[in-house]
Amino acid sequence: MSTPSKNRLRIVFMGTPDFAVASLKSILEAGFEVVGVVTAPDRPAGRGRKVQTSPVKQFAEEHHIKVLQPTNLKDESFLDELRGLHANLQVVVAFRMLPKVVWQMPEYGTFNLHASLLPQYRGAAPINWAIINGETKTGVTTFFIDDKIDTGSVILQREENILPEDNAGSLHDRLMELGAELVVETCKQIASGTVDDLPQKEISNLKPAHKIHKETCQIDWNVPLEDIHNLIRGLSPYPAAWTHLINQGKEDPIKIYGTHMEFGEHHLESGKLLADKKTLKVAVRGGYLQILELQLPGKRKMKVSEVLNGLNLDENAHLR
Repeated sequence: MSTPSKNRLRIVFMGTPDFAVASLKSILEAGFEVVGVVTAPDRPAGRGRKVQTSPVKQFAEEHHIKVLQPTNLKDESFLDELRGLHANLQVVVAFRMLPKVVWQMPEYGTFNLHASLLPQYRGAAPINWAIINGETKTGVTTFFIDDKIDTGSVILQREENILPEDNAGSLHDRLMELGAELVVETCKQIASGTVDDLPQKEISNLKPAHKIHKETCQIDWNVPLEDIHNLIRGLSPYPAAWTHLINQGKEDPIKIYGTHMEFGEHHLESGKLLADKKTLKVAVRGGYLQILELQLPGKRKMKVSEVLNGLNLDENAHLR
């Protein structure tokens, strides 16, 4: 493989959400040429079903970069357009699985940024699952794409601590910035011909990061205190953990966004609610989970002190 220079790299960037915008912005700021962007098609969203463009498309248009929005990555007209950009490197951040005809196209290959320390947490939701599983360390990885999901040879990795106060949102933002730095460093190595990519390690206890579904987000109040706390912070602020509030003969779904653990012994049934004017706690195995922020049906997300101003709980109120 010949060695390009920074000025000779012609990059096609593929991505969709805000997480990807940070990397695209950093690539441009580092002086690399981006000849095109591939992102998701515009889609209607929200209650008004107003057509929305992806954050990556918005950024690309602001910087006068050509945008491609294929619905089918194997479509010949898209492939012809992609070839016409004459890219020699493709960079993928938070996009979808690419067919071989796409990732094999450029001379210097296609690399992906993944928000975990591969091979752990391969899949769609690595940030959420690292917190849900109670990890204290994660990171970001760049790797060359192959024909499986998140299995290609590793180029670079950077570690990041998961703090006790982190939720998925705060960790997402730090990994977004760390990942952007790693993407630029990876481009520099490719440009200088100094890439030393290695096959991923063989590990017996691999932890997956499969897509989050509604059932994933339902809280089981019978599991230990720490497991519930980690589930809630691992799903906050999106898509959010949920449960049913049983109160005054009604059963309503609610979302919980923030909690604080109180370890201790008690003989109450798991899910039992205890409230005063300012605090709301749930009895669980190993102690109590103090709820800090939640959302009632048809309401906005609120601090518990606000919720308790207008919520009357009967003596049998509980979460299920």
